[in-house]
Amino acid sequence: MRKVSLFIAMSLDGYIADSEGGVSWLTGQGDDSENIDSYSEFVKDIDTILMGRNTYHQLVTELSPDVWVYDDFITYVITHEENVSSDKIIFANENPGDLIKKLKEQGGKGIWVCGGADIVQQLVNENLIDIYYITVIPTILGSGIRLFENGTDEIKLKLLRTQTYNGMIDLIYTRR
Repeated sequence: MRKVSLFIAMSLDGYIADSEGGVSWLTGQGDDSENIDSYSEFVKDIDTILMGRNTYHQLVTELSPDVWVYDDFITYVITHEENVSSDKIIFANENPGDLIKKLKEQGGKGIWVCGGADIVQQLVNENLIDIYYITVIPTILGSGIRLFENGTDEIKLKLLRTQTYNGMIDLIYTRR
């Protein structure tokens, strides 16, 4: 069965975006030459992405308005809005957990849960995330959009690996 991975960054105090939804703070403490490319290593085992409508909107209007950065993947966007799907971007008006369960039954590589916080929390509440790749950014935001909020059950994890670079820490956990 396909693995579902959360690959995301958060501030030291647990936020994935500031109170305006911004992510300009997602940098290390020095220059980018100190960064390790954990993203390229991660996506080698991924062919499907799941994201919420707000994450999609931020990508296409702010972060990369001229080019779809995930063209090598099939992306599912959870939304209640009517949108026209393409071969690479599929708009789905369904429960994220139900969609993940269907996708896990299909052939293919891993599934990346890209964001946002509401989608992540629903999948965490259903214990559908197999591997947690969380990069902690050396910033305290104080407020914003929290990664984990109001979980329903305790989920015990096992630390697989850590990695530090440029003041950031990659934490990789699997379910126990």
